[in-house]
Amino acid sequence: MDLCWRREMEGKLAHDYLSYAKSHHGKMTSPHGPHRISVVTGPVIVGAGPSGLATAACLKEKGITSVLLERSNCIASLWQLKTYDRLHLHLPKQFCELPLIPFPDNFPTYPTKQQFIEYLEDYAQRFDIKPEFGQTVESAEFDENLGMWRVKSVGEEGTTEYVCRWLVAATGENAEPVVPRFEGMEEFEATGVVKHTSHYKSGRDFAGKRVLVVGCGNSGMEVCLDLCNFDAQPSLVVRDAVHVLPREMLGTSTFGLSMLLLKWLPIRLVDRFLLAVSRFILGDTTLLGLNRPGLGPLELKNRTGKTPVLDVGTLAKIKTGDIKVCSGIRRLKQHEVEFDNGITERFDAIILATGYKSNVPSWLKENKMFSKKDGFPIQEFPEGWRGESGLYAVGFTKRGIFGASMDANKIAQDIFECSRKSYQAHRHIQVFMHIKKS
Repeated sequence: MDLCWRREMEGKLAHDYLSYAKSHHGKMTSPHGPHRISVVTGPVIVGAGPSGLATAACLKEKGITSVLLERSNCIASLWQLKTYDRLHLHLPKQFCELPLIPFPDNFPTYPTKQQFIEYLEDYAQRFDIKPEFGQTVESAEFDENLGMWRVKSVGEEGTTEYVCRWLVAATGENAEPVVPRFEGMEEFEATGVVKHTSHYKSGRDFAGKRVLVVGCGNSGMEVCLDLCNFDAQPSLVVRDAVHVLPREMLGTSTFGLSMLLLKWLPIRLVDRFLLAVSRFILGDTTLLGLNRPGLGPLELKNRTGKTPVLDVGTLAKIKTGDIKVCSGIRRLKQHEVEFDNGITERFDAIILATGYKSNVPSWLKENKMFSKKDGFPIQEFPEGWRGESGLYAVGFTKRGIFGASMDANKIAQDIFECSRKSYQAHRHIQVFMHIKKS
């Protein structure tokens, strides 16, 4: 059936591109070079991070091949190219596994960055997942006349247009760094260093320097600790209220304990328990300039997606004064930062631990599934994985790899069932035509 369908699609496309070629003096070219058309019988997946790999593997397990497009030159480019050296998984490995293959038994509870990359590379190899690297998707739009998605991608050899029945957006929540602009930033950059954490590797580069870290999430906290370990003098900008929890409590992971308690208790009661134990272990964080939000950590995560900080030693450095907590930034000057409280201090460098954002609105041309404002599915978890006309989303649950794995399984099952129904309908038509002829 796929061969017949593919020939039908190629026939329909031939007229479009014959007209295009005539209007361009017989040349199938674009501003980016030659224009190639590829009719895909399975889904096209945009993004070869953990979410894209999980979806491709679940599809492969059901006998469905896919085309995986990746703008970088490797899988999991965020992990391989844009994370700092000391990074470990913040959650225990059993909550970060991709479908079908667990982590090796000899991996620690919190695998290192390199161990996680090795796990992903082995995962891709075992399922024979071979992404098309160096392919930047410029646009994806549903063609009502064809009843197909048309995905235009640019690579070194020119522009390729993929025509497919199903499209999976797997670029995720962390596709592009969020880089805030401060008054006087150019003035500070003339004499100092300003970089996002996507370009930060190690505190070794800042030994003996005064460094201001902007952002008090897990990355900001851990970068401050890393700077301390290399004899830098870090300060941390804290503008918003934040929940800081111990990574482990009562002999087990805080996350695992939370998931267990939620099976039996309401979320607000679990939040009260977590905050009580955290105060006993960590003390009153408000005394350190780290005010807690009004909502509990789990309820806040459910409502806003904001993740609590799991402390790995940073709080102890704040208590000893090795890390200084500062208010928000008013403006930057040469070598100096003026804070909202009127205090001005000298710094050699600023690290922006200000997170990432979705880039889906920049390339996906549709208005029903994804929000143009933040690039997330409009329908909240667990309903945001499926849109209309064969459009899917994976990696947008605000629940990390665990949520992405759930969606990958759902997407693969849905496409499998849709493909099976199409096959059955095609067989019925063939039988009908055979009876009619005889």
